[in-house]
Formats: sequence, C-alpha cells, structure tokens
Amino acid sequence: MSSLEPDPAADRRAWRALIFVAAAMGFLLFVPAGTVAYWQAWAYLTIYFGSSVLITLYLVKKDPALLKRRLRGGPAAEKERTQKIAVLVASIAFIALLVVAALDHRFGWSSVPSYVVAASDILTVLSFYFVFLVLKENTFSSATVEISAGQKVISTGLYAHVRHPMYVGALTLCFAMPLALGSYWGLLAFGVLLAAIVWRLFDEERLLSLKLPGYVEYCARVRWRLIPGVF
Repeated sequence: MSSLEPDPAADRRAWRALIFVAAAMGFLLFVPAGTVAYWQAWAYLTIYFGSSVLITLYLVKKDPALLKRRLRGGPAAEKERTQKIAVLVASIAFIALLVVAALDHRFGWSSVPSYVVAASDILTVLSFYFVFLVLKENTFSSATVEISAGQKVISTGLYAHVRHPMYVGALTLCFAMPLALGSYWGLLAFGVLLAAIVWRLFDEERLLSLKLPGYVEYCARVRWRLIPGVF
C-alpha cells in the first residue's frame, strides 16, 4: 500500500481514538467539576474536537501514512527509556491541566475574566492551525521519536524558523487550555508539561543528530528550537 492510498482500518482507528479522547476529556472535566454547567469546558471541547476532526479529515484524504504514524503514540510506543519517561510525565501533566481546571471551577479558586477565556479559545484555534501547517509540511512528524524509512530533514515552512514547530503548537495549545477553562491554577501543571517536553526535545535532537543524515547541518542553519531569538 502506498503512502497515498486510503487505509480504512487506520481511518477507523483514528475516529475511535478521537471519540475515546473526547469521552475521556469530558469525564476529566465534568466529574471533578461536579456539574455539567461549565460553559468554558463546553466551549473548549467544541473547539478542540472540531479542530481535531478537521485535521483528521485532511490526513485521511491527503496523507494516510502520516495518520498511521500519528496513531502510534504514548509512553508504551516510545522505544527509548528516556522518551517513555518524558511522555509519561507529559501525559500526566496534560491530565492535570484538565482536572485542576475543573476543580478550580468547582471550588472557585480563580476568577478568570470572560475576555481571557475567549482570547484563550482563539489561541487554541490558532494553535491547531499551527499544528496543521506542521503536519502539512512534514509527513514524517510521528507521534513518537523515531527515524522512518526514507525520512529526510525538513527545512521548509515553519521548519525554516524553528527546529521543533510541532512542539511550539502543542505547547501553545496546552498553555491556552487552563485559561480557556477558566483557571489560573492549571498553569502549574503546564510548567511540569513544559519541562517534560523540553527534556524530550533535547533527547530527540540527540537521536536525530546521530541517525538522520543532514540533521546536524540543519541545526547549524536553524539555531532556534522553539522561539526565534530566545531558545
């Protein structure tokens, strides 16, 4: 099967995974919140999964091979121990982003203005668009740290400015999440997630420098990992 041929089995797995994540996120929000009268959560889930559906539809039609690569994710899918730990910590922090925000709503620890919530929802949409641009540019952007057959260094599009634009999109998305859910305290969990992603990033660069031809030269040309002029 070529990379452009549809894979009905992978498509079904993708939609099942999306439904599972939607159900899990709803559970992690509404149960700790103790109510379904949580408009920030409803707005956020609508944006999150509306965007996810659009990206999935694109991959189903335009890049089935990438869709299959994106389905292999999580700590168990990683090959190296350091990556397993980093992804596990990041996964726990992601769950904490939701649970802490929900508990914050329940007990009223934060008072986030509606305009901040709305701005964070807009930032979420922009983050998904940023991720879409990365997926469109790089068909090798797997959910795990690996070197795929035929993989080459991508230095065009967003990759011409930073070495890890997928992490930029994901981190921006996660930063906006607690604010969109009406919580300042959730940002504590984001700090943990940020540390785990940076750890993962350095380890990924070590692997790519050793095993992906041209990556060392690419790093010499593109100095910044996440934020031009800063890091």
